[in-house]
Amino acid sequence: MTGVTLWLSGDVMTGRGIDQVLPHPGDPRILEAYMTSAVDYVRLAERVTGPIPHPVDFSYGWGDALSWLDRQAPDLRLINLETAVTSSDDAEPKGIHYRMHPANLPVLSAAGVDACVLANNHVLDWGRGGLFETLAVLGEAGYVTAGAGLDRVQARGPARFEVPGGRLKLLAFGLPSSGVPLDWVAGDTRPGINVLSELSSEAVSAIAADVARGREPRELAMVSLHWGGNWGYAISDEHRDFAHRLIDEAGVDLVWGHSSHHALGIEVYRGRLILYGCGDLINDYEGITGHEGFRDELALLYFPTLSPTDGRLERLIMVPLQRRHFRLNRTSREDAQWLCRRLSREGRTLGTRVRQAGHDRLVLEWQGER
Repeated sequence: MTGVTLWLSGDVMTGRGIDQVLPHPGDPRILEAYMTSAVDYVRLAERVTGPIPHPVDFSYGWGDALSWLDRQAPDLRLINLETAVTSSDDAEPKGIHYRMHPANLPVLSAAGVDACVLANNHVLDWGRGGLFETLAVLGEAGYVTAGAGLDRVQARGPARFEVPGGRLKLLAFGLPSSGVPLDWVAGDTRPGINVLSELSSEAVSAIAADVARGREPRELAMVSLHWGGNWGYAISDEHRDFAHRLIDEAGVDLVWGHSSHHALGIEVYRGRLILYGCGDLINDYEGITGHEGFRDELALLYFPTLSPTDGRLERLIMVPLQRRHFRLNRTSREDAQWLCRRLSREGRTLGTRVRQAGHDRLVLEWQGER
């Protein structure tokens, strides 16, 4: 039987500078300590890497990722959309705010996105009205969402999909460790996101109940976690233990973590894939200095293939790309080798290594049952 192939991404941040180069830029005003206009992020990038002719078309930013999406032909395309889709001016009292004008939503269809995780620390940047509009705009365009809603029931409810050989259930959670404010939690009649306040035994039990509720035979279960800081490769014992318990006790087949601005080490535990941090995919960070050692301009497309019968990982193909001119471009062989070495280094204690298959594709290798 054919396996189920997914496309998973790290953070897709189509607001701020990215929104300004798209066909319908919104109000550029932002409330940051060092920038007052989103246009400044465009100018910063241009000073470093050269002119970005804009407006660009909706497919521009995906660049060379599009040919790989066509080549891999995933059964489901899932992103963490870390941007409010709104024209709201009701900014939350926080340092950084992301929003994309609703008229720029076709940027998602340009990559064939099927569903968006919204349980993250930016989707409510422009208030609950901004979240309300985000949910309405995405829903009207036919996108499935997970991790946010008009009330607690909707925010906690899973997204469900038909996939070859059965179905897939996706639950999404945002954690304070990634900067999610606790008061963003959805209430009985209040819009918000699905906040997981702590990585406790009670949390595992609650997720296990959510996974089991209405689960059909041959239905895979995946949990999205927006957790941890932006920088650094260390994976805490708490995160690792929680991911293991989701697999052991909650019946989860894939743990999909994000928030880190660069890719983290990968684990295969009891045959199930754990992505602790996928790194950013799309952002407007060109020209921002201070973390060059992490090579955060390098991004990855993740294409895991799971067995439809038991959820075990059959293979994981990753495609390295480089962000330049607000576009995803093919990497050099040397940059792909750098990512390969770094992921192998970080995977050593997790029982994984990465090898190159050609200069533009990485393949995960792992030990047996763990």
